[in-house]
This record gives sequence, structure tokens and C-alpha cells, in this order.
Amino acid sequence: LLPGRELAYQIAEQFRVLGKPLGLKDCVVVGGLDMVAQALELSRKPHVVIATPGRLADHLRSSNTFSLKKLKFLVLDEADRLLEQGSADFTADLEVILEAVPARRQTLLFSATLTDTLKELKSLASNRPFFWEAVSEVRTVDELDQRYLLVPEAIKDAYLVHLIQTFHDEHSDWAIIIFTKTCKDCQVLNMMLKKYNFPSVALHSMMKQRQRFAALAKFKSSIFKILIATDVAARLQVVINHNTPGLPKIYIHRVGRTARAGRKGIAITLVTQYDIHLVHAIEEEIKLKLQEYSVEEQSVLDILTQVNVTRRQCEIELEGTDFDEKKEINKRKQMILEGKDPDLEAKRKAELAKIRKKNKQCREKIQQTLQKKKQLQLKRKLQRKMERRNKLHATEEK
Repeated sequence: LLPGRELAYQIAEQFRVLGKPLGLKDCVVVGGLDMVAQALELSRKPHVVIATPGRLADHLRSSNTFSLKKLKFLVLDEADRLLEQGSADFTADLEVILEAVPARRQTLLFSATLTDTLKELKSLASNRPFFWEAVSEVRTVDELDQRYLLVPEAIKDAYLVHLIQTFHDEHSDWAIIIFTKTCKDCQVLNMMLKKYNFPSVALHSMMKQRQRFAALAKFKSSIFKILIATDVAARLQVVINHNTPGLPKIYIHRVGRTARAGRKGIAITLVTQYDIHLVHAIEEEIKLKLQEYSVEEQSVLDILTQVNVTRRQCEIELEGTDFDEKKEINKRKQMILEGKDPDLEAKRKAELAKIRKKNKQCREKIQQTLQKKKQLQLKRKLQRKMERRNKLHATEEK
């Protein structure tokens, strides 16, 4: 089990290479592909199933053509992401899967970062699990040159274009990945870089699965040297963080795409005036001070206006494609697949928002009442103090 579709196919490739002499049969079960074809593959009893929790849970809920009762090993890759509750919460799907697998099995968890969830899981385990940590004090490899570039928020795209141009001129054969915070940023940056004739391709969850496979294949085969993504499992020479990751573990996952298998690599994070505290948190986690990456400021200033205009043009073009509407449609589809009514969910969210607003107003009212009461008590206390002082003065005069 793993959190991403592309990672599933990368691992499947390794199973095919290593398992070929043994006649190993594998089956990839991820979202975005035909469920009937996947169900047929599962019914053929593969030796290894590589899956994302959501799609495998969908098969277990809707089909009785296969069983996991004979499963020997359950592997959770990038376990920190699978077990963490957040924007991609796999809890409900994992519960369905864990109910379907036998109690007598070996469970293996792999993670690049040791989160509180994993620590808690380790302490709760009844049969004392074997725990191995690779050189715990080193969070990133020595071969990785980690830098930051301090840029104003409003003009960081100009710095990004300058960086890419520099790498493209000096190392035209290098593969570059640019990580973005949102799908929209990913799409806009790809459109923008294409206007500058950079060989770029985008990869994000708003794309259809076949488009994602095609994009990744083009990048891996070096047809395109630049990949802009929200998350990906590929190996390359340069990682550029267009936004500073909000959590150190996300930073570690991202920069881990380069400097693999003893090779050198560079990771540059664009840091705005609002991200300084995030950089400090990353440095504390990896126990390494990031070095500043120097650029020719004049070269950035020369392209600044043009980049900003191009970015705005791309945003206007994207607005014309109903990109945000597609996102809402995808959300509704996902809810329907999970057996939820999108309209009821929207109504429930609206009601919860109303309750939260009412509670907030109530808390504020209580706070104001307490504040007034406190001020009144203070006023009375001062009045009594003044009265005592006046009486004392009157007594002294007599």
C-alpha cells in the first residue's frame, strides 16, 4: 500500500525486473483506471498487489471476486503519509483493508520520517516490533547540496525563470522538478514556462490518469527536462521548491527525489518574507543550516515585468478553461465513489459552519461579558480605594 499512483507504478516496475526470472505476477490497483479490468486482474490471484488504499478499499466494498485471506505480508510504504490524518485521510480505507486481511501476517512499515503517529503505533504494538532507523541524526544525504533563495513573494516567478534558464544554459542534460503547493499553481507555471520555450510538463491530481502517465513517461524518457508537480516519485538532478513546505517531513520527501544512489544533486527552496519560520523548522529537523543560493539580481530585474505579465496571461487563460469547476466536479465524483451524497455533505458542512459561527459569537459574547464584569469590579475596587483615601484625609484634617 502506498499514497500515490505514480509511486505504485514505480514500485511495480522494480517487482517486474526482479521477479521476471521467478515468473512473478503483479497487479497495480490505483484510481483513475477501469475498475472492471482491475477486478479481472485481482481474480487471477497475483503474487503481489501494489495499490493505493482508496481504490483497493473500493474493490473490497464492491466486489467478492477476490480475497485477501491468504495474504502473508502487508507493506505500508511512506507509512507516515498513509497513517497521518489530514487532507488525504486514508483512515477509513485502511480500516476496510485491515478487516479483510488475516490476523496472522507480517506487517512492514517504511517511512523517510519518524512522525508522532508512527512512534505511537510502535508503543501500542503488543508483540514488540523490530525497529530499525538508518543513521537517525542524518536526515538528508551528504551528496545533496541544499540551498535557499530569499525572494519577495510578489516576484518569485521571475527568480524561478532565471534559475531554470541558468540551469538550462549550464547543464542542458539535467532533469529538473519544481514542486508547487496547489494544482492551479502547477498548471499556471507549466503554461508560463512553455511560453518561454522551456521543455516542461505538468503532473497533478486534476489531470486524467492517462495524461499523468503520459507526462511522467515523457519526463522519464527525457523528452521533457522539466517536471512541475504537486507530488511525484521520480529521480533527478535538481529540485526547486516553488513554495517553502509547511512541514519539515514534506521538505525531506521532496528533496529526496535527488542525490539518489550516491549521485550528487541540488535542492533550492524559494523562501519569501513570510516563510522564515518554516526554514528554521526545516533546519532544526534535518540538523543542517541551509546555505543561500546566489543569483544575478540584475538578470532577474531584466525579466521581471515580462514574467509577471506572462503569469497573468496564463492565469486568465486558465480561468477560461473552468479549471476550478473541474476540481469541484472531481470532488463530487470522489464523494459518490465513497458512497456519500455530495449535496447532503455540502448541506452538512454549511450547517457545521453555522454552528461554528454561532459558537464563536457565543464565546465572544461571553468574553465581552467577562471583560465588562472584570472592568466593573476593577472600577468598584478603585472607587472603594478612593473612598477610603478620602475618609483618611478627612480624619487627618479633623
